[in-house]
Amino acid sequence: MSKLVLITGGAGFIGSHLADELLAHGYRVRALDNLAVQVHGPNAGRPDYLSPEVDLQIGDVRDPAAMRKALEGVDAVYHFAAVVGVGQSMYEIAHYTDVNNMGTAVLLEALIERPVERLIVASSMSIYGEGLYRDPSGAVSPGVERSLEQLKAGDWEVRNAAGEVLHPVPTPESKAPSLPSVYALSKYDQERMCQMIGRAYGIPTVGLRFFNIFGTRQALSNPYTGVLAIFASRYLNDKPPMINEDGFQQRDFVSVYDVARACRLSLELPEAAGEVFNIASGRQYTIREVAERMGRALGKTHIVPEITGKYRVGDIRHCVADISLAREKLGYDPRVPLEEGLVELSDWLEGQQAVDRVEEARAELALRGLAL
Repeated sequence: MSKLVLITGGAGFIGSHLADELLAHGYRVRALDNLAVQVHGPNAGRPDYLSPEVDLQIGDVRDPAAMRKALEGVDAVYHFAAVVGVGQSMYEIAHYTDVNNMGTAVLLEALIERPVERLIVASSMSIYGEGLYRDPSGAVSPGVERSLEQLKAGDWEVRNAAGEVLHPVPTPESKAPSLPSVYALSKYDQERMCQMIGRAYGIPTVGLRFFNIFGTRQALSNPYTGVLAIFASRYLNDKPPMINEDGFQQRDFVSVYDVARACRLSLELPEAAGEVFNIASGRQYTIREVAERMGRALGKTHIVPEITGKYRVGDIRHCVADISLAREKLGYDPRVPLEEGLVELSDWLEGQQAVDRVEEARAELALRGLAL
């Protein structure tokens, strides 16, 4: 009989695509998901996009009984269940810590009683904080977190002690964590707890540090989801995307199809055990450029992105990925460029409705002094 794989958070954006990838390669798939309102909307049931072959169990990762039930007969686990969002994590501190940290603890205690062949945990680029940088002399060093005084003055660049502007270079897994938000802290906690307990109890474990993932099935009405989904929500409501700072922040955008394949390779390759990998495209784009590309893909070129000149506490300037380790050890090769992915995404978006909550979320942050 084929192996049974559990995906926590498996009814969501990434989990459902991974389920498709695993099913196509002969695995059986079970998903444990609480169908959270912020992601799935009120009165949500089984998502239409979730393959009927997936055994969906509705439950919370913090519920030990639900977790034990979900693990029955399981050979491997992908731990994707988490609440996501840098800004929101800075005021819903207890909620983020409860779901992300405690949910992981509940899973791990269940796995101690019932070990699996492999555990793969979704980590995040957010744990790096600012990525690596090069100064004018050519020396490479970690980026320094920008002060609130600097941000209030509208000086967006990362600078060294001499005040010189630093330029981003690809960030490898060896960079020490720098945790600028509660969300980043909780993702690092998930990653380290899984590796720690996996090593202690003989459960081969892999950490995957996802960069900015784009694709179909993202929650368009969730103002704390991926930036492309947030931009899409604005365009679909004939409003301009709102871009913080000057729009020249650099990020790495990776297709959910490439992510799903990397996840499968992490399960299948023995040499992946014990490792942590950046999963990204290896290409960088400015946020301004991505917003404009999205507008063209949706036929909304008459809507010009709004450069706000404002900031949000916990945000970083630049972080782009070095994916050489994943290439070497996983045989990972990203295949879907942003340009191609945006075409499919725009086709899917035409049939979607999005409740635009971006300004509401910005007001919430501003009220708490977390955004200007």
